[in-house]
Amino acid sequence: MGQDEAVKPRKTKYAAAAVLVLLLVASLVVYFVLVKSPGEEVQPEDTAQGGSPAHEVRYTDELSNAMDDVFTSRKELALTFNGMADGETMDKLLHELDQYRIKATFFLPGMRVAEEPDVAERILAAGHQIENNTLNLQDMSTMSYEQIYKDIRLANEVIERELGMRPQYVRTKSGEYTENVRKAAAALGMKGVVRYSINPRDRDMQSAEEIGQYVARYMRRGSIVTLNTHINPEVPGAISYIAKAAEVKGFKLVTLNELLDKGVLRKPLEEIPGYDAAKVNLDYANVQYEMFKRLPTGKKQIALTFDDWGSEDTVSKLLGILEDYHVQATFFLVGEGVERNPNLARAIYDAGHEIANHSYSHRIVTTLTPEELQEDIVKAHRALTNAVQVAPLMIFRPPTGAIDEEAAKVIAATGYKTIALYDVTALDWEPSRSAAEIAGIIKRDTKDGSIILLHLHDNIHTPEALPEVLEYLLAQGYTFVKLTDLMHNAKK
Repeated sequence: MGQDEAVKPRKTKYAAAAVLVLLLVASLVVYFVLVKSPGEEVQPEDTAQGGSPAHEVRYTDELSNAMDDVFTSRKELALTFNGMADGETMDKLLHELDQYRIKATFFLPGMRVAEEPDVAERILAAGHQIENNTLNLQDMSTMSYEQIYKDIRLANEVIERELGMRPQYVRTKSGEYTENVRKAAAALGMKGVVRYSINPRDRDMQSAEEIGQYVARYMRRGSIVTLNTHINPEVPGAISYIAKAAEVKGFKLVTLNELLDKGVLRKPLEEIPGYDAAKVNLDYANVQYEMFKRLPTGKKQIALTFDDWGSEDTVSKLLGILEDYHVQATFFLVGEGVERNPNLARAIYDAGHEIANHSYSHRIVTTLTPEELQEDIVKAHRALTNAVQVAPLMIFRPPTGAIDEEAAKVIAATGYKTIALYDVTALDWEPSRSAAEIAGIIKRDTKDGSIILLHLHDNIHTPEALPEVLEYLLAQGYTFVKLTDLMHNAKK
């Protein structure tokens, strides 16, 4: 090889480095001149040479979508990363993601993309999604609209210039957002502002195992997980723990785009038919109601019902068992619990089961004033409707089954004129009640028209008992039907 040929690669390398330095300096100048610090006054528009407008700040009253999670009943969640660590750390992270065949979403600061575009290119080439993490990981909580708009716009421009793609979502440094952040994103034509629903707080420098355990503990449908690549070097090592937990729990880790594409746009409560079917009505003295414990049909038909609420793991396990045996049930859900995990309530509905009202706060109805009882029922009705996006059955079951005639009339006056009790209960809500005891009581007491009561609580033995119960009763010639079907068939 001649001397000129040996020198040529070095010249190319130095030229590329010079371009990178110039680009970085130019970006810094743009940032400090146009965006400035949060405390400085900012003009309403940028000006080009000669004083003519260069990039006008657009204003809007619209708010972009803001999301902590995604409304879906699928067992999927998005793994997202903030910031950009050094090249070596990012390569380790990409290797771990590739090893477990995970596609993730990276929120990258525009300045870091300008500094190390090759790292960003490797992320994109690996099939991951890249979005806007502001120009330089800004907090934005004290910034004006103009400052926010310019910061997000500049970050978009840098990412588009370096990678040939324009971000559609933005996340601030902490994930928190103001109304001005949402307005700026909307004005820039972006699809949304993204926060998170699972944050293991890896800023506190937990180990890889601790990060993984935290994500596993709170893993649920539609979650958005946030991790910080530029702060905690343990993040790449956490991927194996997260991937293995997802496999055990039956979850798939997907990009934010994929999660959103399969999700459903949540409607405002007022747009859902039946959201106002339950109302406070204290004129209850002469209200008629229907109440039953058992509904014989002469066909060995029975209804399986579940009360209360439970964790993602417990409820998913029960849903899986019911699916295995092709059994559909009726779920009387507590509104307060459903609000904490609406996607799980929707998963119950999407699996073909019925959703009904079991109060909002699970207080004994006979201990409440008429006003308190009706307000609790109406609140539960709306919580269930908002979570599932479909109004529940107009059937009520009182917590613990305790009820008297006055309470029944008070309940019926809200619109819930049907009160469903049960004739078979194994007291499975007691942790000391073994699976064998639960199954034994149900097998002994079930008859034509029985309404069987089980619970969704964690740390009880119902999931262990359920397969034995279903196998035995099916073998005895019983047919499981939903409660509304049992009610209909009993009236024939």
